[in-house]
Amino acid sequence: MNKELIVNVNPTEISIALCEDKVLVELNKEQCQTGFAVGDIYLGRVRKIMPGLNAAFVNIGHEKDAFIHYLDLGTQFPSLQKMVESQQPGKRGLRTETMKLEPALDKNGKISSYLQVGQSIMVQVAKEAISTKGPRLTSDISLAGRNVVLVPFSSKVFLSQKIRSADEKKRLKRIAAAVLPKNFGVIIRTAAMEAKDEDIEHDIQTQIDRWRKTVAAIRKNAESVPAQLMSEMSRANTIIRDSLNDSFSQIAVDDEAMYNEIRNYIKLIDPSMVKIVKLYKGNVPIFDNFDISKQIKSLFAKYVSLRRGAYLIIEHTEAMNVIDVNSGNRTKAEDNQEQTAMDVNLAAAKEIARQLRLRDLGGIVIIDFIDLHKAQNRQALYDEMVKLMATDKAKHTVLPLTKFGLMQITRQRVRPVAVESVSDVCPTCNGTGKIEPTVLLDKKIENQISFLTLDRGHKYIKLVVSPYVASYLRKGLWSLRRRWEWKYKARIRVVEDQSIGIIEVHYHDCKDNDLININK
Repeated sequence: MNKELIVNVNPTEISIALCEDKVLVELNKEQCQTGFAVGDIYLGRVRKIMPGLNAAFVNIGHEKDAFIHYLDLGTQFPSLQKMVESQQPGKRGLRTETMKLEPALDKNGKISSYLQVGQSIMVQVAKEAISTKGPRLTSDISLAGRNVVLVPFSSKVFLSQKIRSADEKKRLKRIAAAVLPKNFGVIIRTAAMEAKDEDIEHDIQTQIDRWRKTVAAIRKNAESVPAQLMSEMSRANTIIRDSLNDSFSQIAVDDEAMYNEIRNYIKLIDPSMVKIVKLYKGNVPIFDNFDISKQIKSLFAKYVSLRRGAYLIIEHTEAMNVIDVNSGNRTKAEDNQEQTAMDVNLAAAKEIARQLRLRDLGGIVIIDFIDLHKAQNRQALYDEMVKLMATDKAKHTVLPLTKFGLMQITRQRVRPVAVESVSDVCPTCNGTGKIEPTVLLDKKIENQISFLTLDRGHKYIKLVVSPYVASYLRKGLWSLRRRWEWKYKARIRVVEDQSIGIIEVHYHDCKDNDLININK
């Protein structure tokens, strides 16, 4: 498989496209200088304790307070808090490798036993702010490198489940044990299987140095809580850290500063791959040059075409995502209907796995496949979906088809869906895609005029409506406007406004104050 990473840098955001064999499979957008990204570490202040939820809201500087559950404090929270308090001004700071660890957190405890309003705590962003929710936090701090994930206040060495060789496990555990100081644990990632001993040692030492700088930042920011203690690396470098291998053919960047940053990072982790980083200087926008812009536009489509007339319908709601598989105008002989359904379902499964990564759909995903009558076909479809989802780095679970032909997938979502961040709800239909019947509009307007004149006593009403509605209200000698004036003994003026929705109506008084606003 041939992979390419295309990076487009704008003044307000960085767009990173990951392509596999020229097909866009991931699109990441990183807002410049906004902060609050997954992995960032903050010194926050507890704002509110919620005993009913066994959770707390913490101010980390975001417009919405962040949320932390008791179980997200981590088993070593007492030791972490002891170290944070030791870094306050006037106190002698403790060092992680020499301090005595506190007893582990009780899994069945209460958050009010460990947190109080106004308390300063160290937290890490586990999930970015999505929709109306603030960031989700954890105090189970970890620092990710290319080969390892460092876990302070632990003494265990964990290995990726994908590492199966007994000899490789012994090698990796030996390397970690030789380098790790006391009170530091590590999770060894799958990428370490291909890494040299010195590269793993260097990675562990780099993460330890990052942790020490983070701890030192507590004392500097103790008087200015909330404050950021450590920022995760740029999204482009994060993707490179987690994905870079021999299958990458090029990394193209259209900004010289970002180009140098990526080159310098790759020099640290894999000097042999520096040559694939290229600075794009073409006159055509970089996404247009690599045929990515066209693929990005399909992100916002409700319908996704498959081969031979089949298609998907993707509906997004607050609670879940629903995908419907349709065979379209594809027809075959009646005795081949099962095979036709299987062919369409397999093609749909491949595209769905791509769309989940591309749109970064998370939460619950319900897929309505075309009905299959044979048990072996249903099992084969499930096995194929599991195989296709194996390349998805987000945590996920795929369940077998139900008796109704539905497949359920749960997928971790840690940042907003790409489509949500660039679209607004239609003010006319409020996101439903439907508007009230226009034949009832005149009755609705009359009801409001009745309320404003008879109940509120207004003698002048200015109706601000779309040109179509204005023409309808003025039509004829004995128009609706005139009839309402005579009926309600009030002056009614109709004003056109092309900027408002077709059934949107605004009611103003003689001073142009908005009396009532009807959008529904």
